[in-house]
Amino acid sequence: MSVLISRQGDYLIASVVSDLSDSQVVALRSELIDRACALRARGIILDVGGLDVIDSFVARSLRSIALTMRLRGAETVVVGIRPEVAIAMVQFDLDLVPIHAALDIDEAFLLLEHRIEGNSEDER
Repeated sequence: MSVLISRQGDYLIASVVSDLSDSQVVALRSELIDRACALRARGIILDVGGLDVIDSFVARSLRSIALTMRLRGAETVVVGIRPEVAIAMVQFDLDLVPIHAALDIDEAFLLLEHRIEGNSEDER
């Protein structure tokens, strides 16, 4: 598969290095959710910089990952969306809620830490 998955602390980072077929997207979704649940990840960072296109199927799959992980108490952040891909996503009115976006992995870590700490404080 054209995706590298690594762990950094409480987070998983999935880096897509080239376009994925629909079956590869489904496999990624399953593997990422399984690994995140097994490792009790608190957040997932999806680097989609290798994708030339984010179509409705990929968008629904990313959204499915985010919704599943949210039910497990983890947040999802997408990074690396190319400008031309972002423009196409807006034109096609693709819904990625509740996925958060960040420019790069460093910003994604900051966002996850802020969201997780904020959620912890809300529970007190």
